[in-house]
Amino acid sequence: MKQLSVNPESEQNLFFHNYSRLPIAPTHGKGVWIVGDDGTRYLDMIAGIGVNALGYGDSRLEKAIAEQAKKLIHTSNLFMLRPQFELAAKLIELSGLSKVFFANSGTEAIEAAIKMARKWAAGNDSAAKNEVLSLSNCFHGRTYGAMSLTAKPQYVGGFEPLLPSTGMIAFNDIEDLEKRVSKRTAAVFIEAVQGEGGIHRVSSGFISRLMELREEYGFLIVADEIQAGCGRTGKFFSYDHTPLQPDMVCLAKPLGGGLPLAAVIGSEKVADVLTYGSHGTTFGGNPVACAAGLAMIEAIMDDRLMENALNTGDHMRRQFELLAEKHPQIREIRQYGLMIGVTVEREAKYYVESALKRHILINATSQNVIRLLPPLILTPEEAQQCINALDEIFTEETAGT
Repeated sequence: MKQLSVNPESEQNLFFHNYSRLPIAPTHGKGVWIVGDDGTRYLDMIAGIGVNALGYGDSRLEKAIAEQAKKLIHTSNLFMLRPQFELAAKLIELSGLSKVFFANSGTEAIEAAIKMARKWAAGNDSAAKNEVLSLSNCFHGRTYGAMSLTAKPQYVGGFEPLLPSTGMIAFNDIEDLEKRVSKRTAAVFIEAVQGEGGIHRVSSGFISRLMELREEYGFLIVADEIQAGCGRTGKFFSYDHTPLQPDMVCLAKPLGGGLPLAAVIGSEKVADVLTYGSHGTTFGGNPVACAAGLAMIEAIMDDRLMENALNTGDHMRRQFELLAEKHPQIREIRQYGLMIGVTVEREAKYYVESALKRHILINATSQNVIRLLPPLILTPEEAQQCINALDEIFTEETAGT
């Protein structure tokens, strides 16, 4: 068989055109570096879009995957699987909540949480209590329920009608919050730190008022920790930086150590909502993914990676503040652990392309935000290479104008 070329032309011929891929074909990686098929090394400040918390080539993660794969790769949820039990117990311990449902992706976790919220509301009030709300500028996923909560034109155009009885509260707007929630509200979904929205934190005042209104109207609060969770902000859950006490938590991205895995963790309030056959998944909670997830969490704890996220993240913020004194293109810096957004004057895609030429992988979101989601193992020295490259880019940009 003729060897298949892995290049932009083949990509266009083989796939639907829904991804704007980088012109790199990675073959392997180590630490915070990935290597293309031409041997070029790239400093990865994206980490698989926030997935590769341990970077590449972590021996504990590889060992957990290999050992479980030798035993059982898949059996389905018809059986009781030890890796599931161990990971569920760990998530309950970390969250202080009560029950776990495993899925395959963040958007699946959101879909499950929507169903659970509506089923809970139907069992506790009238059928009219079915409204599910989110915050403006959010991102919760691309399947219909999750997309309906996200509801940005670039994600929903041409896919309407969306899920009924969904809507949005203006971000950090307490007055709009008070107008929007009511006895009809079943749940409010919230990212304590919005990732796709440009790295914005929900204010403590907004969250405190949200919890007061939960007591008044009897709805659920669902914390979307898909991008900001698992230690990225310096705490295992990003909402731990706030007063928030959620009824459900959605996790994914780094949870499986790079394998597809997501979870919904629920409080006692929703512990009995799901009954046999009311929801399910064939692959969710796959034993190999769960073994990887447990190894990933243990590595985060053993290596004190949440502390590293705080320290290295603080270093990057200070360095970006120095850059901002030199370069007027930088408008704002938002940093929560190793979740960093830098708002710039022009479309951030320019900086992504310029950094790539310097073998640095960064990301753009919300049009004009440089987003950095590096592995949690990133050192200040490695981070400085990214800072230096951006300094060069800003300098050359100014010189060229």
